[in-house]
Amino acid sequence: MAPYRLQALLDIRTRAEDEAKEAFSAAVKACEAEKRTLATMEQDLARKKAERKAKVAAFLEEMTAKGGGITAFQQMGRFENRLKDEEAQLALDIDRQRDAVEQAEKLVEQRRADMATAAMEKKAIEKHKDGWVAEVRKERAQREELTQEEIGNTLHLQRVRAAAGKKS
Repeated sequence: MAPYRLQALLDIRTRAEDEAKEAFSAAVKACEAEKRTLATMEQDLARKKAERKAKVAAFLEEMTAKGGGITAFQQMGRFENRLKDEEAQLALDIDRQRDAVEQAEKLVEQRRADMATAAMEKKAIEKHKDGWVAEVRKERAQREELTQEEIGNTLHLQRVRAAAGKKS
């Protein structure tokens, strides 16, 4: 059988499909990593808030027991404000991480679409190749049939001539 003239294109489309699958897989993994990072950050924020509340409560209890002065309460206020600032910064980081997760999800969808497109393009070439193979087989079968018919006609003609030669 003659080589398929678009085999190079089929090979290119196959490689493109494989690359699209790999890119999709990498995008999914990256998205999952971003989501895990976000979950960790959210847990860290919740832990920091709980720790701050516990520290403030412990300090207030200690100051109440000791009968601390205004300076101690001012220091505690500054300490609590610093902890709140850290929490606010972490909250901003969480917002940025949510944006990163959203971008990663968009990238996953884009990679999924790219993969589907690559698969369709490959499928189109494969379908063309299947049609080409069927056509080549059909042509070969027709040639063989014609050849067999010619051989049959030649044998028949030889028998007819041989029979005519015996009668004369």
